[in-house]
Amino acid sequence: MEQSRLPPGQYVPRGRPVIHYGRVPAFKPESWDFRVFGATASGEEHCVTWPDFERLPRRSVLADLHCVTKWSIMGSEWRGVSPAAILAAAPPDPRVRHVMIWAEYGYSANIRMSDFTAADTLFALELDGKPLAAEHGLPVRLVVPRLYAWKSVKWVRAVEYLLEDRRGFWEDRGYHNIADPWGEQRYSYQEEPGEGPE
Repeated sequence: MEQSRLPPGQYVPRGRPVIHYGRVPAFKPESWDFRVFGATASGEEHCVTWPDFERLPRRSVLADLHCVTKWSIMGSEWRGVSPAAILAAAPPDPRVRHVMIWAEYGYSANIRMSDFTAADTLFALELDGKPLAAEHGLPVRLVVPRLYAWKSVKWVRAVEYLLEDRRGFWEDRGYHNIADPWGEQRYSYQEEPGEGPE
């Protein structure tokens, strides 16, 4: 069954590999906040403190995670806040079709709104029944199972609503703008017309 869920070119490793760019940030609940900005419906920035973010409704998703370096972790249970809760609290302009997810140290990843609002996308606070470990994104990690894992941003701090698509950190450095593992969309040279910003 696991093999049938594996995208092309992927394998299941022993254990749970950990990959990220830069050092693991320290979580300071007293100063942590979550911002929603850009093309909001009101034109204003929304900001939520850690205690308020913790109180948002939670749900669970059982999902696989596929790294562009070709390993896949199968069947993890993620628990956290649905993007729908964020969209309800801070509605976007109706013309928004992409979001930029921002993390500590200025890291970013752009995502189509259709992937951001997918039923299995989640702002995770827990992994397999435990709070996220620091190396897995404590306190909040976006999980987008349908895309390669660099889109599942660790240490999330903000969502920016975009009226025009813009490349994020790895996309700007040669990774594919969409990142569908089933299409093996690893690198920008594979992009078809319309799959990335000009």
